[in-house]
Amino acid sequence: QVQLVESGGGLVQAGGSLRLSCAASGRIFSINGPAWYRQAPGKQRELVATITDGGTTNYIDSVKGRFTISRDNARNTVYLQMNSLKPEDTAVYYCNARIRSSYMSYREYEYWGQGTQVTVSS
Repeated sequence: QVQLVESGGGLVQAGGSLRLSCAASGRIFSINGPAWYRQAPGKQRELVATITDGGTTNYIDSVKGRFTISRDNARNTVYLQMNSLKPEDTAVYYCNARIRSSYMSYREYEYWGQGTQVTVSS
């Protein structure tokens, strides 16, 4: 079974940094459209950052210049480097991706990680 497992969350003071990791395991041929989402208490889940196969990245305006999404295809891992953290970045962060499990089929399935808590204190 394919799984996405996030790690790297925690408690940090404002201005600090954290690096989130999302490791995919199981039967994987390719990871497509990986992205990071977050959900703060009482708010809807929002898309934070995406990265394409070619390495093109996109971010929501509130994190531009502070967050960096990257991927290591050899390790089936996606990262989110978060710098200059603010209290408003506090949320559960989720990894999302569409995974193709076999070269014999173009079918992709969407997967979510379990989430990792990021808390930024003022």
